[in-house]
Amino acid sequence: MKTAPMQELLASRLPSGGQISVLMVCMGNICRSPTAQGVLEKMVADAGLSGRIHVDSAGTHGYHVGEPPDERAQAHAARRGYDLSAQRARTLTRSDFTDHDLLLVMDDNNEHAARALCPPGSKARLHRLADFCTTLQAHEVPDPYYGGKDGFEHVLDVVEDACRGVLQRLQLQPQTPAR
Repeated sequence: MKTAPMQELLASRLPSGGQISVLMVCMGNICRSPTAQGVLEKMVADAGLSGRIHVDSAGTHGYHVGEPPDERAQAHAARRGYDLSAQRARTLTRSDFTDHDLLLVMDDNNEHAARALCPPGSKARLHRLADFCTTLQAHEVPDPYYGGKDGFEHVLDVVEDACRGVLQRLQLQPQTPAR
């Protein structure tokens, strides 16, 4: 598992027309990671890069496999223009470390679980999504599952900021979404 700069990834894939595959990872794959997937997918599409950057999501635990994202996550995301309805929860697997170039986890627990599953010699990069925030100070994307509506709004704030940072780190400038 590498934590090398993403510019190496960019240099090896995007200029040659290759595709980068990003996997968002949280615990159950029904709140944070599907939200992050939906946000980054829209930013990628808005930047005209859908054919060059693929985004997916998974959970470290199989509590909700096959289920759509949490209704609250979908509702809050929809209010900001993100459609999560087609997504279905799945569990992180060892093959994800070869199928994806970049794994972005939501918190320390997700990071520990992902590192424990990572096969030796994996070339995938693993980072905390919140480390890419450009304006907010965040160490993690907090789990809103047991909280109220403010938690889902805060998740969206952190995820939007961090996803803009991910694209900037890939030397791509996304459009700032209007609110």
